Amino acid sequence: MEPGERTEAGDCTAAAAAEAGPVFTLEEVGKRNSSREAWLVIHGRVYDVTRFLAEHPGGEEVLLEQAGRDATESFEDVGHSTDARDMLKQYYIGEVHPHDRKKEGSKDPSMTSSGQASFWSTWLIPIFGALVIGLMYRYYMLDGRTS
Repeated sequence: MEPGERTEAGDCTAAAAAEAGPVFTLEEVGKRNSSREAWLVIHGRVYDVTRFLAEHPGGEEVLLEQAGRDATESFEDVGHSTDARDMLKQYYIGEVHPHDRKKEGSKDPSMTSSGQASFWSTWLIPIFGALVIGLMYRYYMLDGRTS
């Protein structure tokens, strides 16, 4: 393939990126944290909520506190209504750069960084539990015979 030639897959990727909107780094979003320009990241999408500051039912302080950073956890903790989630669409301005995105889903503490279950949770804890139960059973069975 000649330099500069695009494959069909490259065209699809470019088209998908164009549909998704501009891409911003978290550093760029972090600069927009004032009442003159307030951006939030929610679920990997960037929203310019500057126009909404005065209208927010919880007050503009709540949005300004989260402005310039990933507000996904705060947004979900509050339990926003379906209407509030639909409202987000009008403030959408782009996506977070893939390198700045956090991995989706909660992290399982029994998993190691390589994605394998740790030795402790897989073998030692169950073996220790079985040992304790076995000793308790033996103690109570022997105690029952002597009385």
